[in-house]
Amino acid sequence: MRLTTLCLLFLCAFCHGAERPNILFIYLDDFGWKDTSYAGSDFYETPHLDKLAAQGMIFSDAYAGASNCAPSRACLLSGQYSPRHEIYNVGTGPRGKSEHRRLKAISGTDTLRPDIITWAQSAKNAGYTTATLGKWHLSKDPLPYGFDLNIGGGRSGSPPKGYLPPHGNVAGLKNAPKDEYLTDRLSEEAINFIEKNREKPWLVYLTHFAVHTPLQAKEEDRKYFAAKKPGKLHNHAIMGGMIKSVDDGVGRIIAKLEELNLRKNTVILFYSDNGGYGPATSMHPLKGYKGTYYEGGIRVPFFVNWPGTVQPGSRCDTPITAVDLHPTIRAICGGKAPAKQIQDGVNLLPLFSGKKIDDRSIYWHFPAYLQSYKRIDEQPDPFFRARPCGVIREGDWKLIEYFEDGRLELFNLAEDIGEKRNLTKSKPEKAKEMHVKIKAWRARTKAPVPTEKNPGYRKS
Repeated sequence: MRLTTLCLLFLCAFCHGAERPNILFIYLDDFGWKDTSYAGSDFYETPHLDKLAAQGMIFSDAYAGASNCAPSRACLLSGQYSPRHEIYNVGTGPRGKSEHRRLKAISGTDTLRPDIITWAQSAKNAGYTTATLGKWHLSKDPLPYGFDLNIGGGRSGSPPKGYLPPHGNVAGLKNAPKDEYLTDRLSEEAINFIEKNREKPWLVYLTHFAVHTPLQAKEEDRKYFAAKKPGKLHNHAIMGGMIKSVDDGVGRIIAKLEELNLRKNTVILFYSDNGGYGPATSMHPLKGYKGTYYEGGIRVPFFVNWPGTVQPGSRCDTPITAVDLHPTIRAICGGKAPAKQIQDGVNLLPLFSGKKIDDRSIYWHFPAYLQSYKRIDEQPDPFFRARPCGVIREGDWKLIEYFEDGRLELFNLAEDIGEKRNLTKSKPEKAKEMHVKIKAWRARTKAPVPTEKNPGYRKS
């Protein structure tokens, strides 16, 4: 009751004429938990992001909605877990070789249903001017989902022609200068939008394609990192250059906000859609990478910078996940909750002000397959980064259930952040308790579990 009253008082401030904050939501693609300097990279350089994080609140246990792009973004935009929006993978076809898949995967859909109300629609209905700049990946056109402007967004999950022109048949990116770098262009589009709309409340969803493949950096940045002493954790020169372009753009946007006297009235959210690209980066000490449901595939960087509201230099270790951003952004902008749309997330404003939220479990559901790429050392087996599974985290505990054979993995993340010790045999009661909870959650959400055998499977 006390937290509900706090949030209502916060919203009432808007109703009585208080100036509503602008929202800059920086959302990166395949950006790992350790890929910023502030998080511990010993090679990549992110001075502008580091400064914003230091002036705000860093979340140590923030999670993506899924371990790869499309389902994670669907969770983010809808505020719903995957069984509700039914986007389970990138595309709906089978992934990996049939001979290695024991079950027929649940195909789901590849388009966010148009009846789902996004936080962008809530912000727009509350009087905000909205823009999505960069990757969309949930339909052919993001405009019907609550955006006034779209630059770069369509169905593609990566830059259609790479990071250098021509960018292909992409909204707002035709006839680009031959030396234009896509990440720089999207940052400039954010600056242009902010300048044009500076007299009214705005929301910018700067959803960079970076640092998704293809791995391409500006040549001067690649050379800079190629000449730099490699770190023990990170040493990929092209990835370093791609991250530098993101960070440089953030620096230019912040400079523009200060020039326009908008900085104090702008909330900045920084987030990633899943873990880092395994062949080019590392999330150590986390196990796994993009596509796995170990921590390295789903735990991601998140911070909030909100002058006057969020205490500088603060940290939060409460687990949060992508579905929480819907009620949180609505609360920031004064938007109404969708009347008939179930919301799985919670409002994070109490955490932003140093208070607590109720204890809860958070969930993932992946009834499909995701094949390996060049790296196979931190995944369930050599053939797949993820097999059909369900995951629950509650407090320090995490349970993974594999649907092919019913196998369970139980980890205590406080004692074993690298998920090296499966505790199902030494803690059978805890495993049973969490297994009961995830099965109950699947029943509540009507989550489909694959059971039909794949006739093409060949036991190896």
